[in-house]
Amino acid sequence: MYQFSGKLKTFSIALIIFGVIGTAFSFYSGSQKTLEDAKHVIEASHSDGHGNSHGDSTTHNEEEAGDSHASKVGDHATESHVDKLTHNEEKSHDSHDSKTEEHSTTEVHATSADNEHELHVLHQLQNRPWSAFYVALFFSLGITLLVLAFYAIQRVAQVGWSVVILRVMEAITANLLPASIIMILVLIASVMHLNHLFPWMAEGIFDRTSENYDPIIDGKSWWMNPTGFMLRSIGYLLIWNAYRFFIRRSSIKEDTANDGNKTYKKNYNVSVAFLFLFMISESMMSWDWIMGLDPHWFSTLFGWYVLATLLVSALTVIAFFTIYLRSKGALPGINDSHIHDLAKFMFGFSVFWTYLWFSQFMLIWYADIPEETTYFVARFTEYKLPFLGMVVMNFVFPILLLLNSDFKSKPWFVFIGGFVILAGHYVDVFVMVMPSTVGAQWSFGIPEVSALCFFIGLLIYTTLRAFSKANPIPKGNPFLKESEHFHYYNIEHSGEESADH
Repeated sequence: MYQFSGKLKTFSIALIIFGVIGTAFSFYSGSQKTLEDAKHVIEASHSDGHGNSHGDSTTHNEEEAGDSHASKVGDHATESHVDKLTHNEEKSHDSHDSKTEEHSTTEVHATSADNEHELHVLHQLQNRPWSAFYVALFFSLGITLLVLAFYAIQRVAQVGWSVVILRVMEAITANLLPASIIMILVLIASVMHLNHLFPWMAEGIFDRTSENYDPIIDGKSWWMNPTGFMLRSIGYLLIWNAYRFFIRRSSIKEDTANDGNKTYKKNYNVSVAFLFLFMISESMMSWDWIMGLDPHWFSTLFGWYVLATLLVSALTVIAFFTIYLRSKGALPGINDSHIHDLAKFMFGFSVFWTYLWFSQFMLIWYADIPEETTYFVARFTEYKLPFLGMVVMNFVFPILLLLNSDFKSKPWFVFIGGFVILAGHYVDVFVMVMPSTVGAQWSFGIPEVSALCFFIGLLIYTTLRAFSKANPIPKGNPFLKESEHFHYYNIEHSGEESADH
């Protein structure tokens, strides 16, 4: 049995505490934002937009105004004062009245527009701690979910090689329950208007008499409504957690069950049903929790795209915990060939993610339909560095680091490649969420770091605690021997001369 070391337990709890403190501070700071802060942000952005030429332009305009005034004075002096006096007075009064009315109307509209813009910027500033927390939450929950799905795939496919790491995957999925509870709380807060993450939840969106009425969103009200949204979200989480609870308990029972593989077959059947429900719920979850942040935009590939992002990340997390537990002697059946296969999945699904990313981007770019291109325009203009950077991190680096077959079996190399992959896909989720919730008011600071620390600490703690509660070897699995003897000859005997065999 694996013993959860005191140092690592302390480290994970320290991460959680740091994350809680940093997140609490971020939420407090966000709640203190006022319209004055929004005005300062707008003024700063205008200043940056005009650049240094503003001063030169002002001076130039003043000079022009002076010259124009002098010229007009000269022209006026040449006119007959007696003939023009009465006419100018009458005209001046009429013109003054007309201009006063026009000026007043324009001023009202300008003030209203300015106030609306300031309020929008204020909501973006207040959204930042919520958005940072939501990015880390969705990433953590999504990774855990896809580990569970990959685990179910291993059972349904009756795979031999992965049996020795099944308990690692089971342990990682222990994070599903606390992450699900936190997600429900965040979604309830959104429905109660405690944040402004989902634009379609704003007041008056579905009211035809309201100034906030949006006919496009109203046309989707059969799907986008608070009641349906919460019921679906609860449904997703109940399905996932129910399967995890059942399969974990039944898997441990499998170790001592002497029933002619009846328990194993039952686990197989339940896993088949779960995968069917998972494929439906995962796509719907992507629409609700991510695409719902951009209610005017849609993509038919989006469910698959989110799946690829989370699956690559999940495989990387499996590899990380496998490598660590193997180094501690907790997984004696693990060899370099198992690590090699995990790295192959990481590499293969990185390519799959790139294919989906390019397919979605290329089709939208080629069609050039405004309501579709607006999604990428916002990300390419305001998020150019993370948008382009994550493509490099999620495709170029995995290709360079994991293409070579020998590198895939080296734990330290897999760790380096995996770190880049995880960072890249976190940025991917960041770019999915932030442009819709905070717009141009984004940065990477205390809210983002705190949320990441909290969920990393929670994942480490729940995983290693769950792993220490059960036998690390699934003794009741009929494919255990195959898994223990699984190896690639060229990997297990690399560096040896052919004459030695």
